[in-house]
This record gives sequence, structure tokens and C-alpha cells, in this order.
Amino acid sequence: MTSIATTGSFAGLPPRSVAALVLLFAVSAFSPLASAQTYAIHGNTPGFIQKSQDLGAVDPSSVISVTAWLKLHNEAKLDKLVESQRQKGSPNYQKWITQDQFNASFSPTAQEVKAVQNFLSAHGLSVLTVAENNFYVKVQGTVGAIEKAFNVQIDSYKLNGETYRSNNADPSVKNTAGGLIAAVTGLDDYGFQPMVAYPRGPEGAAMKPVPLNAITPNGAFFESQCFRAPETDTFTGGGNTATYTGNRYGADITNSSLGHLAPCGYQPSEMQTAYNMTPLYSAGWDGTGQTIVITDAFGDDTIAGDAEVFSQIYGLPDLTPSNFQVLRAPGAVHNPGKGKFGGSAGWRDEITLDVEWVHAIAPGANIVLVIGPNNGSDLDEAINYAVVHHLGNTISNSWSSVEGFGNPAQHIRDNRILQAAAAQGIDVNFSSGDFGDFAAVVGFKTVGFPGSSPFATSIGGTSLALNPDNTMNFQTGWGNNLTRIVDTIALGSPPVVPPLSLGFQGGAGGGTSLTFAKPSFQSSLPGTMRMVPDISMLADPFTGVEIIETFDGQLTVGVIGGTSLACPMFSAVMGIASQKAGHGLGQAAQLVYNLPAGAVTDVLAVSSPNNATGVINGTTIETADDLAAPLDGTTSYYSALYNSPFSTRWFVITFGTDSSLTTGPGWDNVTGVGTPDGWNFVNALAP
Repeated sequence: MTSIATTGSFAGLPPRSVAALVLLFAVSAFSPLASAQTYAIHGNTPGFIQKSQDLGAVDPSSVISVTAWLKLHNEAKLDKLVESQRQKGSPNYQKWITQDQFNASFSPTAQEVKAVQNFLSAHGLSVLTVAENNFYVKVQGTVGAIEKAFNVQIDSYKLNGETYRSNNADPSVKNTAGGLIAAVTGLDDYGFQPMVAYPRGPEGAAMKPVPLNAITPNGAFFESQCFRAPETDTFTGGGNTATYTGNRYGADITNSSLGHLAPCGYQPSEMQTAYNMTPLYSAGWDGTGQTIVITDAFGDDTIAGDAEVFSQIYGLPDLTPSNFQVLRAPGAVHNPGKGKFGGSAGWRDEITLDVEWVHAIAPGANIVLVIGPNNGSDLDEAINYAVVHHLGNTISNSWSSVEGFGNPAQHIRDNRILQAAAAQGIDVNFSSGDFGDFAAVVGFKTVGFPGSSPFATSIGGTSLALNPDNTMNFQTGWGNNLTRIVDTIALGSPPVVPPLSLGFQGGAGGGTSLTFAKPSFQSSLPGTMRMVPDISMLADPFTGVEIIETFDGQLTVGVIGGTSLACPMFSAVMGIASQKAGHGLGQAAQLVYNLPAGAVTDVLAVSSPNNATGVINGTTIETADDLAAPLDGTTSYYSALYNSPFSTRWFVITFGTDSSLTTGPGWDNVTGVGTPDGWNFVNALAP
């Protein structure tokens, strides 16, 4: 029989007691039973609270849902796998793995999920769903119960007139299950924003959709020649006379004939020609056999009917239940109520734009719309669902949030979802944002997330002018300034003296990530951090596209833009490339930086000799730069006189003035590497 030493701290105890203590210590060293150890979940506090007013505690009896995201296995091995799949010449180049293979090597185990479930259930939280790849456990419960489970306080915060909830510090877990949890989402409800933009003035006057009383096959409603020859206009009133000369933007506001409504907007056939897509269709490459997945929030009860009317009007193949499906992301009851950033109505516009313009560019592709019940981490879960089920080789996401305002732990979890997609050959695209460098919105320069993830493709935006044959006349990086020069018709159209600079109105997001290191595919770019965007397409709402949408039971046609337009169009192009290749091509971002000449069109800054100038009362000279200000270092831009059909005021509108971002040769922080030339781009990716 083995003897037990009785020296040191055990001295004086009977041998049986000493043996019991030794056994207890041995068991506790390896036991998964709950202990007093606390596991902190670092980086799990969103940045927006630093710019917000703390309004105090949230009602502890209110019910919310949160998601506990589990740590993956072998993350360093996953990093190496995906990097090798990107590298031409590697034996793993484009050798995609299956979801089952991913689960076996990298996903959390069923036992780990069970441990987290047990912990959450023990704190009175109801399990809503468990991800099929074991990435997360989603639960629902009172704020008080959630605060107790995660040792955190949840307060209300006021930011820019909106009220949000958020944890005020990183959560922690006093249970060994805490060692399995990488992030907790849903403690805050800052959420994601749809990147739709409308042609409007800063006074709030925006385009009202036009009732659609008749369906005209292959019809067009708005003027497609957005830019006109220079003109001179004189305005008198209020004791002042002002004469302005320069390029003219937009149709006359008195136009009432279809095809020439003000200001302007493009239909599908025009964009198909502009981006050199028609040779692809002639060759049979239109997305047939591919499925393009779209994720959005809240839902749109009329999207199926609206998209079908859109197809009929513009001569596209029918969208029916056989090629268009709407799926609900699992885990929560659909919430039709208002959300942040314009509420569910803004997401209705987003859904309409996404579905109709994927179909416009890839008319043969199937479309699956996956709806998240809310605009928070539910959208991450919707992407995860699409990846796990491999619903398609391309996933389009026309939404974004402010990277510097987000939850860093959530960013890392999103990265892993996107990495899982990349490993399986799925391309996941995101809008780069509609607020330029974001400084005017949040007070510091940042970029849009998830587009800034090294495993996502960020889609920037352009302004576009067409020739009469619908080929490109010019394009430049999307960024608009407005200066009001004449007041409304109701006031007699008097000149505004001095002209009122209304500043930056919107532009493609871009710049340098505050969070993510530069991926290998951007090795030719300066700096050490991830740069966005990667590539771009049309986004400027002042050169936007037509959509068909139901409002109050009435079918309408309107014009819309934003990088929410660029993203579905680019996703459609990638769907066609996958069709031609016969398989998924993986993350588009790692493909677009070394394409042969002609595959992408470099977008340059445009400068016009006829930019708008003015003379007030015969003596005061308003130069082009005066009327285009603020320029933020931009030296090349295109400005024009603009009579708004929404307010009847006159403006000088400037194109190519995107906050502090600039468009130039090669990669730039507005348009990335440029815009795809459909035929050459697809053939470069799938020779």
C-alpha cells in the first residue's frame, strides 16, 4: 500500500483525511465542474458608447435575445488553409472543402455546445436555436437574467438623437463554460444599416415614387441622359440678380413624358450595355444554374409581386417560386416593426433594390433571400445559415456598420463566418458604405464593417454618365456636394445671396481599417492595415437606377442608389463568373488585384472645363471652386446646375467630391481597383 507523506500543510492530519484531500485536489485540477474562476470575454464592448450619453439602466424585466458565440478549434490551421487556397501555385489553390470537413476540423463540438447551453439555461434563459455548425447558442430572457449570467450592466445610450442599449463593460462568466465563449452579441442593439441612398436635397425633400398605372414592356421612366450641354440661367428676386453658367444636370422638372422624368435614372438594359454584359448573355452566360444569396433584415411582404412586375416591365425572365425563394433565418420570431436607421421601411427599399438588381444583371440566376428578424447580429446568423447550407456560391449583403463603433469580439466572430465561406469557395460581398470617410457622421475617420474584414469583398461606388447608345461617357468616384443658389418656385425663384454651401451629401465608403491587418492580396498597397473598397460599380443616387415597389397598395417606380446598388450588381457578375467556371470562385477580393488589362476599368477623377460659375449683382464672382466647396483636397471634380424636382430649388451639384477620399489612377479608396468590364472580367476569372 502506498504511503502518504504527512509533512508541510498536511502535518497533523490522519492519513485517511490526507488521502481524501489529495484525491479532491487531483479531481478538481481536471474536472469541468463549475468553479470560482471567472472567464472574461475581452473586446466585447461596442465603441459607440464612447460617443454616447449614458441614460442609465435598461428595465431589467424587458426581454431581449443574445447570442453566445463559441471558440473554434485549430484557428491557426484554418488561417493557413484559407491563405493557401488563395495562392496560385499552391496545391490547395481553389481546392474548396465541404461544410462537413470544416465542422470536423474547426467547429466547436456538441459537448462544448451542451456545456454552454447548460450554463445559459441554469440562468433562466430560453434556448432559441443552436447553429448547425455549432458556432453559436442563441437565447432569450430578461435583461436582469442576462446581466447576471454575464456579470455585466446594460444601459440605455443616446447617440445622434437615437436611443440604443449596450453593455457598459466587457462581459464575463463565472463558469468553465465561459472558457468556450468567444463573443456575446445582442447585449447592444446598435445594428447594421441598409446602404440605400436617394436623390434628395439636405432640406429633406426627396423623390416621391411615381404611381405605376400601366405596364409597358421594356419600359423606361426616368431620363437616361443625366448630363446636358452647358447653359446660362439668370434669376432675379429679392433685389438681387444672379447669372450662373455651366454644365446642366438632370431633365427639366416640367417633363412629364415617360422616359424623360426628372432628374434621371437608369433601367436594366442601359446598365447591361454600360458594363459590357450583353456579350455574356449572347454566349449563354447569364447566371443560369447559379444561386445568388441575399441577406437582409425585417422583410418585405410585397417583394415577390414587385419583382415580378419589374421583370415584366424591363423584359427580364419571370421571377417565380421556382427561381426565387424567401427564407427566414432561424432562431427568432419575425419582427415587422421599426429598426434603427430608418426602420423597416428602409429595409423594404433595400430588399427591393437587392432582388431586382441582382436579377437585372444576372437574369438567369436563382435568387434566395434570407431574412434576419432584426438588423443586429441576426444578420451574421443569416450569413452563417447561408454558408452552412451552401445556398449559393455568392452572397450579397448591402448593409454595413461603422467599424470603429462596433463590438471587436463580434468582428472576430464575423471573420470566422466569412473565413468558413472562403474555405468552401463562397464569395461574400458587402457595401462599403454611403458616408465617405464617416467623419461627418461619427467624428473620426473609419470604414464600414463587415466589408473591412480580410475575408470579405468590399464594394465601393461610382457616378456614371451614359452616351446615347448607353455605353459609358464617363464615370468617377461617387461623392456629392450641394450648394443652394436659388430658392423655390413658390417664392418666385429668387437667387440665394450669398450661395448656401450645404456640403457633403454622401459618397462611397472607403479608407483604412482601424482593426484588421492588410491581407496578402493587398500587398501592393501602402500601409499595414486592410484597405477598402476592393472594387466598385454604380452607386450615386443622382445617377441611380429604377426600381418597382409597392407603397400603400400602389405599385410605384422610383430611383435609388447607394453602395447597396453596387453590391448586388457586382454579386450578379460574380454569379455569372461562377457559372462559366463551373464552380465557386471563393472570395472575389483576392482575385481582383492582378487581373489582365481590360478586365476592370480604372476609375479616374473627372474634371470639366464647364464647371458651374456665377456672377451676383454684376460684381460678385463665384468661382467653380467656391460653388463646389468643401473640396477637402480634391482638385478634379465635375459640377453642374441642377433644378430639383423635389423642392424646385436650384443647386450646384458636384460629382467626385467624396469627403476626404479621392479617386485616382490604380487602386483608390473610393472605387478600389475600378469597375468590372463584364465580358473581359468574367473571362479573366473563368478563362
